[in-house]
Amino acid sequence: MAAGQQVDKSAEARSEWSDYAVLVVDDEAGMRSFLQRALSARGCAVEVADSAESAALLLADAHFDVIVLDIALPGKAGIAWLRELRAGAFSGDVVLITAFADMETAIDALRAGAADFILKPFRVDQIINSLARCFERARLTRENYVLRREVAGLSGGTEGLVGQSQALRQVWSLIKRVAPTPSTVLIQGESGVGKELAARALHQLSARAERPFVPVNCAAVSAELIESELFGHMKGAFTGASESRSGLFTYANGGTLFLDEIGELPLALQTKLLRALEEQRVRPVGSTKEIPVDVRVVAATNRDLREEVAAGRFRQDLFYRLEVLTVTIPPLRQRTDDIVPLAEHFNRQLAARLGLPPLPMTSDVAGRLVGYTWPGNVRELRNFIERALILGHFPVEAPAGALGGEALPLTLAEVERRHMTAVLRQCEGNKTRAAELLGVSRKTLERKCAEWAAGGA
Repeated sequence: MAAGQQVDKSAEARSEWSDYAVLVVDDEAGMRSFLQRALSARGCAVEVADSAESAALLLADAHFDVIVLDIALPGKAGIAWLRELRAGAFSGDVVLITAFADMETAIDALRAGAADFILKPFRVDQIINSLARCFERARLTRENYVLRREVAGLSGGTEGLVGQSQALRQVWSLIKRVAPTPSTVLIQGESGVGKELAARALHQLSARAERPFVPVNCAAVSAELIESELFGHMKGAFTGASESRSGLFTYANGGTLFLDEIGELPLALQTKLLRALEEQRVRPVGSTKEIPVDVRVVAATNRDLREEVAAGRFRQDLFYRLEVLTVTIPPLRQRTDDIVPLAEHFNRQLAARLGLPPLPMTSDVAGRLVGYTWPGNVRELRNFIERALILGHFPVEAPAGALGGEALPLTLAEVERRHMTAVLRQCEGNKTRAAELLGVSRKTLERKCAEWAAGGA
């Protein structure tokens, strides 16, 4: 029994470290071999180099979470290379090892940015414990960053793929087929249909499910900052860059990066994104070095990218690179069988979140919900249910009132225009607030307003 438990513990240890990669840099062949065997036995990937110059070549071609670096090396010294790493694009930890050290050397090592300082000869458990702390710190940093982004985006609502309509079943069938592949996926659909939830489903059903899912709304980040947001930046790269920072590609390493509203990316950045997708390497703003990354990209848009390409607003080569596999989510008006299940889902979910009792879903209310076209799609329905819960009843005048009193049926474009205009009036012209209520981006709302003004509406 004890032997079985020992095997289980060893297997568990190998599993815990299987997602990490270590670069060992030491001029002693015996030390390199010792560390490679000891760390490989724990399950992590290990590469070795006999000099800083050789290590730099390996670092240029692969990602490493931690570098174990000897101080006394032929050519460039360990601490000198450590300073270059900290001034450059490497964001992982560096553990320094040496057989000759005094207090001044130790202080220099810590000031240069070493995560730990170990004297030779050392026991296996010393280096193992040091690396375990580094891995745990990296995991917590990544999880903290990703969770903060997820919490910040909770208000947008991503619970969009609920229902049993034939259209939705076809979407789920395609997601399940596409998810296990490593290919780039383009998700199409109007604002508010649940594109982020589809992206999360692709991630959760893939082999990357245990790694980070990092979403970014390209329309919500200014054109001046989006490059830094995606690729990171070096200290002093631009005004306000007081320290180096990794980008979302780095945080998503091993996982999935979701680029929502990709049609809003500036043309200049589209070129850099295409290069990152083709070569799986990114260059932080202000850096001369590229960082290798292993990221699956899922992109989403509410625009017709073919029209954007024809109009010269989107690069054709990037479009074809993104459109390896396409998932199209139909608008809510085309899957009316999902409206009542979604409303009931939001009624239960939001009532629990708000600490309020759910509202009774009568046949009259259900009929009115199904009879409305929901131009804001699932987000608009969710916001309507939330307002109803806060008020304590389903408003008599909405949503069916948005369509009431018309002698003739309206076109979909006219319904959309009237509804968006009504919400704008309700918000006293505040486009940011109106966009939130409608479940669309401010840019989308501004574009619609400009189109209506140009058409004399």
